[in-house]
Amino acid sequence: MPTLKDVAKRAGVSSSTVSRVLNNDKSLTLPIETKKKILDAANELNYIKKQKKNTHEYTMGILQWYSLQQEMEDPFYLSIRTGVELFCQEHNILTTRVFKSDSNYMDKLKGITSLVCMGKFGKEEMENLALITNKIVFIDMETKSIQYSTISLDFIAAMQTTIDYLSSLNHRKIGFLGGQEFLDESTIYPDVRYDLFVKNCEKLDIEYKPYVINGSFTRESGYNMMLDLIQKGTLPTAIVAASDPIAIGALRALKENNIRVPEDISLIGFDDIADTNYTDPPLTTIHTPSFQMGQYGAYIVDQLLTEKNSLPMRVVLPCFLMERESCVLYKSEA
Repeated sequence: MPTLKDVAKRAGVSSSTVSRVLNNDKSLTLPIETKKKILDAANELNYIKKQKKNTHEYTMGILQWYSLQQEMEDPFYLSIRTGVELFCQEHNILTTRVFKSDSNYMDKLKGITSLVCMGKFGKEEMENLALITNKIVFIDMETKSIQYSTISLDFIAAMQTTIDYLSSLNHRKIGFLGGQEFLDESTIYPDVRYDLFVKNCEKLDIEYKPYVINGSFTRESGYNMMLDLIQKGTLPTAIVAASDPIAIGALRALKENNIRVPEDISLIGFDDIADTNYTDPPLTTIHTPSFQMGQYGAYIVDQLLTEKNSLPMRVVLPCFLMERESCVLYKSEA
């Protein structure tokens, strides 16, 4: 039977670190990627913690709408999944992890008792998933009616905070680099951040229309969108990126064109992934509690198993501004 030491060796960390991760020690600060290595090592070795009296004898399905490759490129969803899996480790809940990119992924979910779905799903797809189990929660999406339990972010307050912050730094020309997500080949899931960006800019009489581009939520797209703005010849004094990967790509494009951040243009991201602490300069961003989204999602479906007459709920979590070094007070040349 594999031991804690075996898991530590496989993950390349100390036994004490493995123990603290598997016991969900909230005082431990580790990169999401390291936590993932530990969880993967434990799963690969079939490591089983000493059983507790409150052991749950059921299997929770974890459905990730990203492929494994996409997940590694955008740590936001990796962080959510890590939150779910650490909750399950702590409460001795068996898991079945599935990616939508897997062949016959719906068949792989048969036999599960509860289900946590991460990402964006179409109406028909949600209905089919609910047929597998009604103990289900969707993370990082909203529905018009509260038919299913969902966990989403308070984009309204987050975007107001973003524009108010840039306005307080005297920025009157602000650009937006956004992304599009598809429920299927022809249906776009609307990103409310753009509409809220427009609403807040218009409320404060901020110029934005010449500086808006929508691509995808990747570094490559952020790089290309920023190049498009640069090639137009007129830049805003600040840029809002709808995700940190977009902002990181944009930062590279600016540096390659000798446009200084924040001296020439301020840049703010969204998500607060670990990489934002190590960009040059460190990226100001909106912190989204992705790990907690995963923890709460697992907790909700776990609790649904004990409730006979439970109702679906809509949970909205707050976001916070993380001030670093990529935004500065704009000094007009006039």
